[in-house]
Amino acid sequence: MAEQIEIGDPPIPVRIKRSARARRYSLRISTKDGAISLTMPRYAALAAAVNFAREQEGWMRKHLAKQLKPLPLVFGGSVLFDGEYRRIEPGTGRVVRFADGVLYVPGKADRLAGKLRAYFKTMARERMVNASVHYADMLERPIGRVTLRDTRSRWGSCTSDGNLMYSWRLIMAPRQVQAYVAAHEVCHLIEMNHSDAYWALVAGIFPDYKAKRGWLRLNGSILHRYQF
Repeated sequence: MAEQIEIGDPPIPVRIKRSARARRYSLRISTKDGAISLTMPRYAALAAAVNFAREQEGWMRKHLAKQLKPLPLVFGGSVLFDGEYRRIEPGTGRVVRFADGVLYVPGKADRLAGKLRAYFKTMARERMVNASVHYADMLERPIGRVTLRDTRSRWGSCTSDGNLMYSWRLIMAPRQVQAYVAAHEVCHLIEMNHSDAYWALVAGIFPDYKAKRGWLRLNGSILHRYQF
């Protein structure tokens, strides 16, 4: 039976292939189904293969994002919400409801994506406004208008007059990642750059920023695959 390992969160399955001719570790992504295989020397330690795959996690996610098809939203399927996969089920009433790890969406299937999008935007606005105010208060700076967009090139921005913009797709990321983006943008109220002084500000109000920034770099492309 072939060995398989999982890398990162959300996990990437990687099939292990041992080869008597292999002298080094190599990764291959199938163009047919996106399956990933790691070829390694026959008698090398599996732990070394795991370490190699972890070092290549960013490369794997980048290429998977280019290859894999967009993710449709359907009843019985799932979608990321607060960094976890949540099942989507038919709901009652007029609004989307989240309970016990399930997103209940009322109405017909052809309106599912639109209703989820509206719900995600509402939740994202609440989260990002609250987080922005929180971190701006820490810096003793006022914020301007907060807007939400569906941007691909950036997760947020800050203008010179204090207006903030965020991608509403951040609601699919873990809550601490959402908080990091708010802290990141609010620090631009003081430093409109990415200098050492700027990153010192970020570290002062959000010490764990490197890990959350890393999560977005590795997993951000997944958030854009969903078809709303």
